[in-house]
Amino acid sequence: MNIQNITILGAGTLGTRIALQSAISGYKVTVFDIRQEALDFSVNTMKKILHQLHKSGQISQGQDHMILGRIKFTLDPAEAVKDADFINESVTEDLRLKKKVWQQFAALAPEKTVFTTNTSYMLASMFAEDSGRPEKFCAFHFHDVFYSRVVDIMPHPGTDPAIVTLLEKLGRNLNQVPVIVKKENPGYIFNSMLLALIGSAGKLLTGNVAEVEDIDKSWMVNFHMPMGPFGILDNVGLDTAWHITRSKTDPASEAFAALLKTYLDQGKLGEKSGEGFYKYPNPAYKDPEFIK
Repeated sequence: MNIQNITILGAGTLGTRIALQSAISGYKVTVFDIRQEALDFSVNTMKKILHQLHKSGQISQGQDHMILGRIKFTLDPAEAVKDADFINESVTEDLRLKKKVWQQFAALAPEKTVFTTNTSYMLASMFAEDSGRPEKFCAFHFHDVFYSRVVDIMPHPGTDPAIVTLLEKLGRNLNQVPVIVKKENPGYIFNSMLLALIGSAGKLLTGNVAEVEDIDKSWMVNFHMPMGPFGILDNVGLDTAWHITRSKTDPASEAFAALLKTYLDQGKLGEKSGEGFYKYPNPAYKDPEFIK
């Protein structure tokens, strides 16, 4: 199958980056969301990223206009998928919502369309049947896209093996490093390891063992990393972290989920809202003095 037209469902932080990288890679892209504010945010974020890519020499002068010209934004679900060869869904980590989305687009998308989900911790098998084409349904999970260029390909038991091969090629075309998850696993590969780190950091914080900054400093200095677990959480989004953490029933996870909820209630979602555990755009951990 020759993929030319890519549709992104959800104009949030990651959906925006996937869409932009797809356009940079030469694909025609449609970004769909149910809110105009989300589409406006997506356009502005893309312009900022393109400016950064130009400053770093990764794209040349004038390319940004050509790249943005390959992307259209729409609130119309039928318009979003009428020519789609490939769909990647990046909506909120809520099972009922994802099932509803896939039921909707199953009825709208052409028969040729391959369906993929960018879910962070759910399994494709949870809503593959809702797609109406489970054999063409697979988890295709991106990380940062520009900085962390891994894309996880995780089929469910009913995925056609040819789809895995197709996605492996597409991942490379999108300048990502494809990794195959042989069987369904919540959190894929990296997130499974990351959740262990985040869980430990959350337990240290809620147990009053140490404060946010000192936990991050310990990780950053020991592993020569640019941010610690709470900086990472701000980058991921505290809303996403809360959805994942609240699904766990052990006391430590429940305590950390309760703490995260206090941040959400104040509108502190992390970097995307301007404040989480740190304040943005200049978080304390980026100051050279932070680890001195």
